[in-house]
Amino acid sequence: MSRGAQPAEPEWLAKPSGACCMKGHLHNGEPAGTFEHLADIETYVSQPPSDTANGHVVLYFPDVFGFFTNGLLVCDAFAKAGYLVLGIDYFKGDPIYMHRDGPKEPKEGFDFEAWLAKHSDFASQHVPGWIDAVKQKYGKQETKYACVGYCFGAPYVMNSIASGSPACEVGAFAHPAFLKEQHFKDIQRPLFLSCAEHDFTFETDARNKALEILREAKKPYHLQLFSGVEHGFALRCDLSKPYERWAKEQSIRGIAEYFDLQLGVYEKRTQDANN
Repeated sequence: MSRGAQPAEPEWLAKPSGACCMKGHLHNGEPAGTFEHLADIETYVSQPPSDTANGHVVLYFPDVFGFFTNGLLVCDAFAKAGYLVLGIDYFKGDPIYMHRDGPKEPKEGFDFEAWLAKHSDFASQHVPGWIDAVKQKYGKQETKYACVGYCFGAPYVMNSIASGSPACEVGAFAHPAFLKEQHFKDIQRPLFLSCAEHDFTFETDARNKALEILREAKKPYHLQLFSGVEHGFALRCDLSKPYERWAKEQSIRGIAEYFDLQLGVYEKRTQDANN
């Protein structure tokens, strides 16, 4: 390296969001949650049924589609599993579908890279304060926190379970984007990886490198890997295809059960069943 030259920027393991992150199918359903503002950011709140509520919180970090029906229904699924779920609209009402003519074509003149940079900057600056606001309003002494992120949301999961004072006790992501080696080196809490066999943002070699980092550092993790699906399977799959629907449902179920394990819900349930 020549004198005065800067070190090379570390390469991505999970690449930035791209064209593959804007494909998929819209799902039908009526989200059950409500909206409010926390830290001046619109927040989706999905309450668990009273008979299954476990007293803990899941933070939801959405993909580039933001608060679209698919994502809100996923929030509701985690609520049905017993968690109070809060999702952040770090796109400020400007998700990617606002800039598309139909499901496949961007509007003429749309600058995706500029859109991405603007909202990435906002999210990086405001997610920590939003988490503090969540804890101030909804946290109790016994409350524990988990977080889940899809694509664009993955780095905010990793930051929330990283060294220092992790905001959450456990994290999970599905088909991630924007992750570098350091993200995996820095985590200090368990991580659940829900991955597609074919993922242009998190390819096989990159995924294996991430797992190698976790293994060598003896960091707790669980890998869930689905063959025959692609990036976006956990949010935007074709529900008319039984295998794709099953993979999406298994992703949610696997993440929720891992949260149960790491937050003590599974142990408590087992004890109660044996009494």
